[in-house]
Amino acid sequence: MTDAGPALLEVNNLTTHFHTPRGPLRAVDGVSFSLRRGQTLGIVGESGSGKSALARTIIGILSKRRTTTTGRIAFEGRDLLTLSEPDMRDIRGRDIAMVFQDPTSSLNPVKRIGVQITEVLARHLGLRGCAARSRATELLTSVGLSLPEERLHQYPHQLSGGMRQRVAIAIALACDPKLLIADEPTTSLDVTIQAQILDLLHRRQKAHDMAMILISHDLGVVAGYTDAVAVMYAGQVVEQASTRSLFRNCRMPYTAALMRSAPNLSDPPHTRLRAIAGRPPDMVLPPPGCRFGPRCDHATDICRNERPTLSASDAVGAHLYACWHPVASPGASA
Repeated sequence: MTDAGPALLEVNNLTTHFHTPRGPLRAVDGVSFSLRRGQTLGIVGESGSGKSALARTIIGILSKRRTTTTGRIAFEGRDLLTLSEPDMRDIRGRDIAMVFQDPTSSLNPVKRIGVQITEVLARHLGLRGCAARSRATELLTSVGLSLPEERLHQYPHQLSGGMRQRVAIAIALACDPKLLIADEPTTSLDVTIQAQILDLLHRRQKAHDMAMILISHDLGVVAGYTDAVAVMYAGQVVEQASTRSLFRNCRMPYTAALMRSAPNLSDPPHTRLRAIAGRPPDMVLPPPGCRFGPRCDHATDICRNERPTLSASDAVGAHLYACWHPVASPGASA
């Protein structure tokens, strides 16, 4: 993202490798991007492409005994990778918050909703007693939960999936964070609730000039709620551009294949979706060239032997892609 103004978050050449008996698994492999306040970056890709590993690396919740991370994550100029865990705990929840895909696993099943919200308020804002309960009620109201005073005394299992996700969002927004990372926040919800949750996040973002990273496999969601998109494949960003530019003129065959695999409202009923042939590579032993090469109809010898770098497709340098044989449009074959 190249818009003018200071970056709130700058990620430079970030790598996260998981330790496995077979060797390091390259979950995140040389990712770079920047994000300003008020902007939304969408991150898309197939399952296993490294989206969630990237998010968890940024917020610092991966086990340091099981992973090795290099590169730089600068948040307001501070490199998060150099901070101690106590310093990260001060930032996590207050300045950077995260909404996880499954609220059932992110909420504590044996604690009441009110306790889980007021713990965050006490830790980061020093609110306790009546002030904390009042703020917790306001938060539940702001995320559209009915009977908020009643919800404070309930446990997560007493709420529906959509209600639990609203609680998780309320906790994430409790301290008005500067950056919100939303990792597939609507995947387990029905379409109506999905739209409500995304609209809620969008409104809160605009009201507080909050930056957001929206991780999704749903291209429709990304098209409607982001300013820019980074497409990930096998741990790497393979295309990055403004949302408008990416959807009008994607260059990477993998991006084009993702677009064609999505349902289209103009298609007749029972139209078969176009799946991407093949499987993602083994990230312990990735191929030497383009990692999408074994699945790409455009691949030649150079694709199989030399890794393409992320380069600009125009003089402005705002649209980046990593491909030896870029396509002309999303309709091109891949």
